[in-house]
Formats: sequence, structure tokens, C-alpha cells
Amino acid sequence: MTSSPPLTRSQAWWLAIRPRTLPAAVGPVLVGVGLAIGDGVFRPLPALAALAGALLLQIASNLANDYYDFVKGYDRPDRQGPTRVALSGLISLAELRLGLILTLLVTAVIGLYLIWVGGWPILAVGVTAIIASVGYSGGPFPLAANGLGDLFVFIFFGLAAVAGTYYVQALTMTPLVWLAALPPGCLVTAILVVNNLRDIDSDRRVGKRTLAVRLGADGARQEYTLLLFGAYAIPLALLLAALLADGFGVAGLLVLLPWLTLPEAIRLRRIIYSAADGPTMNQALAGTARLSLWFGVLFAIGLAA
Repeated sequence: MTSSPPLTRSQAWWLAIRPRTLPAAVGPVLVGVGLAIGDGVFRPLPALAALAGALLLQIASNLANDYYDFVKGYDRPDRQGPTRVALSGLISLAELRLGLILTLLVTAVIGLYLIWVGGWPILAVGVTAIIASVGYSGGPFPLAANGLGDLFVFIFFGLAAVAGTYYVQALTMTPLVWLAALPPGCLVTAILVVNNLRDIDSDRRVGKRTLAVRLGADGARQEYTLLLFGAYAIPLALLLAALLADGFGVAGLLVLLPWLTLPEAIRLRRIIYSAADGPTMNQALAGTARLSLWFGVLFAIGLAA
């Protein structure tokens, strides 16, 4: 037998970034952009900055999770997830910590521009998001280890990402923005549910009480189902509201474009209910991330029409 060649430094950092999770940061921003286009307030530079900020916050959260889960003893050799760079020794703790700090600094620089555009509301949301991205795994009360990770992801990577993207373009908010933010919030949270369901046994052994550990495997699967249901219910609700208000044309029907991804959602749910091994769950995790991206693309098109 021949062993695999050692990873290069860039490959190790690519692992640490966890590229399969990055679509989770893109979908909500696209929905915010679609809303802005639909309302005639689209501004490309703030929209691009919001996208960069969302991606960097996702990367920072991933690096912090890798670092703190190892430091706190949550990551063990028997975990079923993708390779962790701290646990495997591919990147030293000092280097990983420096990478996290640099990522947060670049995020803060982009945040300064967005604060200049959007004022104190963006300052408040941005500072809270940066603190929470580290506090998700680190600090004296890590959110993920105390069953609050799902709520954190729903708020910051769902609601705040959509609303923040819209706000830095429009400098105002509408009720539709908050309603449209619910599906991306549901789907990015569903990604975390798959992750925690995969790790439920190892997390339980080391005392990491994620929501999946608290609910149990069946409860986590039901949470996943409810999140999918919520995501697909909102576009239908928006269409019905438009019909009751003043009717709709062909453009109004485009809000249902995300339903084109429903077969994939059903397939992923079937996997969640039937799979138990790590590799299959990792595929379901990547599939849910892709689902969140394509749902966001189609929802953005429908909202922009």
C-alpha cells in the first residue's frame, strides 16, 4: 500500500477554511441583493462588500471552531467529520490563531466601509456578529456547546445577512425583507443540523451539548424537516399575500422559483433519515449547503422581478 502525499500549506489552509460551507454565506446575501433590485435601490459596491463580509465571517467561524474545539477537547480522533487541521497537526495552534485574527481584521476593514455607508446599525450588527463568530466555539460560554448554535446561525447567517445586505443598499427596511430572510435562515441552520447530527455521538461523549445532543437524533431529524418546510412555505406565503392584496402577473409567480429545488430537498431529507455513517452525512452536509445556495439564487431572481 502507498500512503497519500502530504498536504501542502495551501491545501491545509483550504481544509481549515472548509469551502463546502461557504455557499451558506452566499445565498442570504443574494436574497438581499434580489430584494434591493426589486425595490430599485441596488448599489453594487455595498452589495459586494456585504458578500465579502459574509464570506469572511463564515471563514472566521470555521477557523475558530477548528481551534477551540481542539483546545477545549471536543475534537477527538474518533470524530466522523472532515479533517480538522488542529487535531491532525496540519496547522499549529499559533498559526491557526493568527489566521483567525487576520481574517477578523480584514472583516473589520470591510466593516468600516459598510459602517460608513450604513451608519450605527451596521456597527452594532457587525460588532455583535464578529463577537458571536468567535463565541460560537470559544469563550467561557461557547454557543455551540450549549445548544445555542442553531439560533446563532439562524440570526446572523440568515436574518442579519439578508437584512444587512438590503440595508446597506436601501438605508431602510421593509417587512418584506424580514419575511424573505426566513428561508435563507432556515436553510443555513439546516446545514448545521446535519453537521451536529453527524457528530451527535462524539459530541455527547465529550460533553458538547449541541441542540442535536439535547434533542436526540430523531429530534434533530425533525428539526431538519421543519427547517426545510419553513424555507419552502415562505415563497408560497408571499405569493398568496400578493394575490390577496392586489393580484399578480407572471413576474409574481417567479417568487416560487425556489420550488424548483424541492426534489433535491426531498432527496437530502431521505438521506438524513436513512444514513448514519460519516461519509454519507458529509455528502448530505455539502448537499444542504448547495441547496441553500441555489435556493438563494432562485429566490433572489424571483424577488428581483
